[in-house]
Amino acid sequence: MLRRFLLGLVALALGAGATGWLLSAPDPLPASDLPNHTADLANGERMFLAGGCASCHAAPDTSGEARLVLAGGLELSSPFGTFYAPNISPGPDGIGGWSDLDFVNAMMRGIAPSGAHYYPAFPYTSYQRMRVEDVLDLKAFIDTLPVDATPSRSHEIDFPFNVRRGLGLWKRLYLDGEPFIPDAALDDVAAWGAYLVEGPGHCQECHTARNAIGGRLPDRAFAGAPDLEGDGFTPNITPHPDGIASWSAGEIAFALETGFTPDFDSLGDSMGSVIDNYSQLTAADREAVAAYLLTLPALPTER
Repeated sequence: MLRRFLLGLVALALGAGATGWLLSAPDPLPASDLPNHTADLANGERMFLAGGCASCHAAPDTSGEARLVLAGGLELSSPFGTFYAPNISPGPDGIGGWSDLDFVNAMMRGIAPSGAHYYPAFPYTSYQRMRVEDVLDLKAFIDTLPVDATPSRSHEIDFPFNVRRGLGLWKRLYLDGEPFIPDAALDDVAAWGAYLVEGPGHCQECHTARNAIGGRLPDRAFAGAPDLEGDGFTPNITPHPDGIASWSAGEIAFALETGFTPDFDSLGDSMGSVIDNYSQLTAADREAVAAYLLTLPALPTER
């Protein structure tokens, strides 16, 4: 009887393991999903700036033209461990050998060319909303940037979070692969702002609170969140009195260009890098972001 019971437990364990292995498998886009597309380098640069690629992937403490050398190295501390932004320059130590499909699957599915899952410190939960054409343009632009030979540094993640296969289960909760569809009530300006904010700009990644396993809380979207990298708090950017209710669209756009708030304060910390990027976008892009933020549900800050 005991032997039969133990065999049953083993069978259950094997069955659960096999089910978990299947459910956690990577789900890449097939090559047939890539459109016939002629790269637009100007749009690729726009996506590069909106996505803040240099903010994470340029070497720390660099400025000017050096920000276009995507050598990696930025340290990102979190409750799950310490992540290091990799080299994504267009050379053998970066993404030089990647195909367009490799790049699209990394950006929109969080999957490495090897088939391994990427950690969501890489904000593919937002990048999944991007148009495939924009992702292809982004790769084409990155391919024009300087090559760097700096090796990528390994993350410092403890068990069980260092088991990447488990991220496949996490993705089933937080990566749906759905394309971005703006609210039909938005005008064309706010709809473009929505795309920038929800997709390449990945604003929710910092401004939305998360649960214990790192998933964003939809009912707290943009209402501020504990800073995953420290003891601070990322501010509320909804049109609530706790957020930006008193700001006009023009003031939001001006802040995105200059870093100065309506009360003559300045936006610092990681937002400073966002301002560096958004100041290089067009005035129309900044105005679109401002228009969209003012349409968000007004939510109070919860600390």
